[in-house]
Amino acid sequence: MSFSSIRNFCIIAHIDHGKSTLADRFIELTSTVVRRDMREQLLDSMDIERERGITIKLQTVRMRYQSDGGRQYQFNLVDTPGHVDFSAEVLRSLAACEGAILLIDATQGVQAQTIANLNLARRHGLTLLPVLNKIDSPQADIASVMQQLADIPGLDISTVLPVSAKTGEGVAAVLAFVARHLPSPRGESHAPLRGLVFDSHYDPYHGAIMHVRIVDGSINTGDALCFMSSGFRFEVTETGAFLPERQPCKKLDTGEVGYIAAGIKDAGAIRVGDTLTLAANPATKAVSRYQEMKPMVFSGLYPDADDALKGLRHAMDKLSLNDAALHIEPEVSASLGAGFRCGFLGMLHMDIVRERLKREYGISVIATAPNVEYRVWLHNGQCLSVDNTAHFPGEDVLNYVEEPYVVSTIHTPDTYVGAMMEFCASRRGEFVDMRYLDGGAVRLTWAIPLNEMVFGFFDTLKSLTQGYATLDYEFSGYRRADLVRCDIYLDNQLVDAFSFIIARQKAWARASEIVKTLKYVIPRKLYPVPVQAKVENRFIAREDIPPLRKSALAQGFQGSVSQKKRLIRKQRENKKHNIGFSKREIPREAFMAILAIDG
Repeated sequence: MSFSSIRNFCIIAHIDHGKSTLADRFIELTSTVVRRDMREQLLDSMDIERERGITIKLQTVRMRYQSDGGRQYQFNLVDTPGHVDFSAEVLRSLAACEGAILLIDATQGVQAQTIANLNLARRHGLTLLPVLNKIDSPQADIASVMQQLADIPGLDISTVLPVSAKTGEGVAAVLAFVARHLPSPRGESHAPLRGLVFDSHYDPYHGAIMHVRIVDGSINTGDALCFMSSGFRFEVTETGAFLPERQPCKKLDTGEVGYIAAGIKDAGAIRVGDTLTLAANPATKAVSRYQEMKPMVFSGLYPDADDALKGLRHAMDKLSLNDAALHIEPEVSASLGAGFRCGFLGMLHMDIVRERLKREYGISVIATAPNVEYRVWLHNGQCLSVDNTAHFPGEDVLNYVEEPYVVSTIHTPDTYVGAMMEFCASRRGEFVDMRYLDGGAVRLTWAIPLNEMVFGFFDTLKSLTQGYATLDYEFSGYRRADLVRCDIYLDNQLVDAFSFIIARQKAWARASEIVKTLKYVIPRKLYPVPVQAKVENRFIAREDIPPLRKSALAQGFQGSVSQKKRLIRKQRENKKHNIGFSKREIPREAFMAILAIDG
């Protein structure tokens, strides 16, 4: 098919605005999948996506569309996530498209991620088609939402199409608009091959499956290709498209979106965002790469069992192939042993990775308290980037610390403005702006330390607003702050996995809550076990885990003095052989309890 009849586009929107449902209607109207095989959220292929009701991974599907004039088109649709923690998936989707459908919920209006995704699409030069969804809902306020769209600079509201993805009303008009007005891909079919790898996943039989967008040239089965950045060479064993299941085809031509398989078993050889070219006739210029997402939250993941480290290593390699935003490097903890230091885009991203490791690979992991990346300045003028509490220097060499700040945009009904202002201020936030919108909505802008958003920020935000508030944030830079490292001691031994970095004025409150929580989740021993929190060589909080049995030396002991001394001597000898808490004695519930503590 001529690439003038190809349309590559994606659907971008805030979370729960109906992207996957609209994609279902597209698939039905184009008869891509027979009716008996259709189900709701067809492109949400993972069980965890269906259970949580959110899209986690971008999914592509090729559709055949015939216009009213009889012309045949090839539509390559990319369904994207809506949560801010998966914005890396949206970035990769935009890199493979020329157009984007901007979906807005008629009952909720313009939300935080609506604006964020709109700006991303504009930066990539995509043609936008605004679509107003859920017009059949009794809560729909079309006039108010249209006014919100009119207030967005540079957005042409004359092309807004009202639809109901649930009933299918107006969806055919969207497909017709895509065929008429969205641009076709540009490229040279006779030029040397250039293909952008925008995603990948691992198949146990075919190895790494690369999702590619052909910019110039074509790919045939049997071609010898190489990556332009690394020079890694391989031979293509299969080419095809997603319908939405993999469907092999003879070749991929200019402008098309599909997949290639080459039997590559080494997940580390695949570079998402790299350019593919022919090994015999390579291109000279790579496809412009999209901006890679920098991890915002760091945490250590350790196997629950001692013999599961090798399995965890293989699972992390395969998972990073499918999740390019996940950053992994090996590390060793004094209390938990060997594991991996992982970088995530947010707490939901971290939770999803842990859940996928358990479901897809059968590996349970222990996660340490999450941290962000700090800039630590020493007295000798050296600057260190620290994302691990264990590497935080002592006060004898520390000069000052800078922590990352984010500009947070919160959309909330005006009823909850007071609660939101108080909540953001309690998280050491700085007020930036407040704007009243149509329909009784308010947009608040606060500059908040990223460290304050790690523990329970999103959950508390939803609780205070009965689920109505939405959040988007963007990194804004580093600022100087008075931060300290708080260490947790169990039975007078440091457990580095429990250590955390926090603002000095909040150290005592959080340390007290942690030691109190650990008191009830750490297994009891035959003697009292102290749980202590230490900041700058000073213990600031303590709780004692009571012993399993009553102490023979407690008040009211009826034995003789010699018996009492013998018990004391025996107890002293036993303590000499005490090796503290091992990895197996610290239950996973202890780490989960710390993660559940609100900041």
